[in-house]
Amino acid sequence: MSGEKILIVDDEEHILELIKFNLENNGFKVICANNGNDALKLAKNEVPQLVLLDLMLPGIDGYDVCREIRRDQSISTMPVIMITAKGEELDKILGLELGADDYITKPFSVRELVARVKAVLRRTKTQYMDKIYNFDNIYIDFQKHEIVKDNKKVDLTLKEFELLQILVRNKGRVMTRDFLLDKVWGYEYVGETRTVDVHIRHLRQKIENDDKNPQYIETIRGIGYRFNYDGE
Repeated sequence: MSGEKILIVDDEEHILELIKFNLENNGFKVICANNGNDALKLAKNEVPQLVLLDLMLPGIDGYDVCREIRRDQSISTMPVIMITAKGEELDKILGLELGADDYITKPFSVRELVARVKAVLRRTKTQYMDKIYNFDNIYIDFQKHEIVKDNKKVDLTLKEFELLQILVRNKGRVMTRDFLLDKVWGYEYVGETRTVDVHIRHLRQKIENDDKNPQYIETIRGIGYRFNYDGE
C-alpha cells in the first residue's frame, strides 16, 4: 500500500499540512494544490493514485474538478474522496453522482481519513487487478481503453467502451437498460433507453462475428442485456 501518490486539494493551508504530514507518515507520496485549476493540471501531469478533494475551492470548485476528472479518458478511473465542511445529504449525493468514490465531512478524524484512503485504494486495486480481458479473438485492455479483434484495433467511442466494460465486468448478470443508462450517460438521460439500444447495436457491429445473431451481448427481452462468454 505504501508509496502510492496522493493529490490533496484544499485551500486551507493548515488542512493541507495536517493531511500531508499524516499521509507521509503512513508511507504515501503527497502532492498538493490549493485551487481547482492547479488540481486538474496535477491530476493530468502527475497521475496520482488517488485525489483528496475539498469542495469549496477558489475558481473551479470541487464538484467541477471531479466532473472534469471523470470526463477525461486518461484519468477517468482515478479514485476521488471528497472532503468538505458541508454535511447535508444532498451535497453527498451530488458528489457521489459526479463520480466520487467516498465522502468525508470536516471536522474529521485523521485516522479515519487515512483508513478511508487505504480502503479506497484497496477497492480500486481489486477492481482493476484484471486490466486485460480476452475472449475468443478479442483482447480488451481496460486501462488503456483499447480493444483488438483478429489482431486489428477496433475503434470504439468512449460511451461504447464504457458500455462494453460494464457488461464484461458483470459477465453473466442481466444489466437493465435504466442501469446502463445511468452508469454510462448519467441521470439527465433518464427515460431515454433507446440511447442504450443504439449503442448496443453499434457495439455488436464492431465486436460480434455476426451482429444479427450476437454471440456475446445477449438481449434480455423487455429488461436489458447480458454479456455471455463461457471461456476463461
